[in-house]
Amino acid sequence: MMASRNPASVTVTVPARLHLGFFDLHGGLGRRFGSVGVAISDLATRIEIERAAATEIAGPEGDRVERHLDIMRRELGLVGGHRITIREAVPAHAGLGSGTQLALAVAAAVRRLHDLPLDVAADAIRLDRGARSGAGVGLFHHGGLVVDGGRGLAMRPAPVIARLPVPESWRILVVLDPTRQGKHGAEESAAFEALPPFSPDLAAYLCRLVLMKALPSLAEQDLAGFGAAVTEIQQRLGDYYAPAQGGARFMSPDVAAVLDALARAGATGIGQSSWGPTAFAFAPSRADAERMAARAREHPGAAALDIRICVGLNRGAELVAHG
Repeated sequence: MMASRNPASVTVTVPARLHLGFFDLHGGLGRRFGSVGVAISDLATRIEIERAAATEIAGPEGDRVERHLDIMRRELGLVGGHRITIREAVPAHAGLGSGTQLALAVAAAVRRLHDLPLDVAADAIRLDRGARSGAGVGLFHHGGLVVDGGRGLAMRPAPVIARLPVPESWRILVVLDPTRQGKHGAEESAAFEALPPFSPDLAAYLCRLVLMKALPSLAEQDLAGFGAAVTEIQQRLGDYYAPAQGGARFMSPDVAAVLDALARAGATGIGQSSWGPTAFAFAPSRADAERMAARAREHPGAAALDIRICVGLNRGAELVAHG
């Protein structure tokens, strides 16, 4: 971050995130959800803000940005207008954390422009983010892979309890389906309410997979162990979510077919991010990822999909002050 008092303008760039899964939807110990998330390259939200005579907003997601700006101005007691330009925006409702990124980007931009200290956790609550997963808030700070400890009774985002870097040699194949959107808002809340009770035994096993397999494997840069843990977490959660997804583990049938092709090509750590439709798979190197992606693109269902090769991004949001 570049420091500059009273800057003329500020640019904030926030990476997209993949949600690798919740591990305690039971909540019997007083905290519910708990999740694993990873920041990725090549997909980001980037906004620019400056003072103006009247508020002007240009670019995609303008209505959402305006709502976030209005809340921040009111909460911070700011006067005067602002000009915000959304240069890039992660696809909305695709399982990539776009809503949290956008909200926190606006909040951070406003604070930096007015030379106010960042307060990411409080702003997340102000802007109604982090109601379930704390991964997006944690990744705004840190990047890499984070684990949050679930939401308790207090009105604050779930705390980050672990953070590890993603090996630079690993690649993440990200599969997007532009023709579909995942559940969000009231529909997402209703889906969680309609699902059957979550087994405490399953929650315990998923916690064990995270603590005793996924994280140690990542710390040792063991992709086989890490990938096996993520795949099993995703399979267990996919079966639990299936009644809300037409009886399937994945929201998009085309994405599911491409994931099968990636698995046959040797990919690991396969799953769906949040409610999808975006999915992911891990590869040990760029060469392996390119080979796997080429194989996946041969599948008939891949024609309408966007298959990208990304890396785990081991940094959080970037704030740059100008002038």
